[in-house]
Amino acid sequence: MLKFAQRVEEIEPFRVVEVLAEAKAMAARGIDVVHMEAGEPDFATAQPIIDAAKLALDQGATYYTAATGIEPLRIKLAELYAERHKVNIDPRRIIITPGASGALLLVASLLVNPGDGILLADPGYPCNRHFLRLVEGRAQLVPVSAAERYQLNANNVAKHWQPNTIGAMVASPANPTGEVIRKPELAALYAAVQERSGHLIVDEIYHGLTFEQPASSILEITQDAFVINSFSKYFGMTGWRLGWLVAPDAAVEPLERLAQNLFISMSTMAQYGALAGFEPETKAVLEQRKEIFKSRRDFLLPALQSIGFDIPSTPEGAFYIYANIEKFGMDSMTFCQKMLREHAVAITPGADFGQYQSDKHVRFAYTTSMDQLKKGIDRLKLALS
Repeated sequence: MLKFAQRVEEIEPFRVVEVLAEAKAMAARGIDVVHMEAGEPDFATAQPIIDAAKLALDQGATYYTAATGIEPLRIKLAELYAERHKVNIDPRRIIITPGASGALLLVASLLVNPGDGILLADPGYPCNRHFLRLVEGRAQLVPVSAAERYQLNANNVAKHWQPNTIGAMVASPANPTGEVIRKPELAALYAAVQERSGHLIVDEIYHGLTFEQPASSILEITQDAFVINSFSKYFGMTGWRLGWLVAPDAAVEPLERLAQNLFISMSTMAQYGALAGFEPETKAVLEQRKEIFKSRRDFLLPALQSIGFDIPSTPEGAFYIYANIEKFGMDSMTFCQKMLREHAVAITPGADFGQYQSDKHVRFAYTTSMDQLKKGIDRLKLALS
């Protein structure tokens, strides 16, 4: 009889993947499903990126690269921080990873001893707490409400810091809420963590996808935080599995050793493709797509509110709306199953994102066309009238 490690039992399923699988099975049976569950841009990767990857393959880019990534890509990313955030980052501090998940695994492996805790916002992206469990750490979930825009702040860091807490992790913009931490709040948060000799990890994977004003990077405030980012969201390269990590200078060498052992190197083809993401032609495409996401948000938000979903603030970034469903008298799992199985609308249950009031919330992803969003709204109106 097979016996598995205890940690496996404590890593919960990623429910959005289960919803997506059921929705795809329904579609395979000929059912017209409206997909508002997956946090994946519906646009194919921009053609210049694809062309650059093909050219790299034709030129023999099929071998390992350095464990920290190819130098031209690290230089381009350093230039991106100079352009967007007016900060100078030594390219050697940028480590290319297999998606943002690879960056998080590196940071967790570097910082967390067995039993150490990291403060996380609840609700928040579920894989973060599971990566901590993988390295025998503890996710210390901090309940945050709409009044706090679902984000950790200096006050709740001070309130929830425990003897075994070694740091905090935040995301801005956040999944599942789309909420942004503004620069003064970010500075106060860093000061609260630093005062307790802790580490601050900031997930910035939705940078570039903010609609009113750019999100501030923690690197504008300090060079001692760990920044996780990805080519999946703004650059639209989900299936390429490519991300990056910006680390304090003293952390680079041990992180490189970890990367050598955990990954050897990232996809060579993907790295050369990503170089084209910084070209003017590609940037024009990506900015146009961002405007499309904004128009979808501006349609979907009031449409959901008019049906009865409680959404107290306008999400400033990413492509999500986190909605309270108390009015409808169902928990989030029951609600999502009913909408999918009876009305062919796929939504993610709040249970994916933590414990605090999760049964009262669902997440909508506006990663599908406007026509599909309108169809989904019509179906929801019919289902909930």
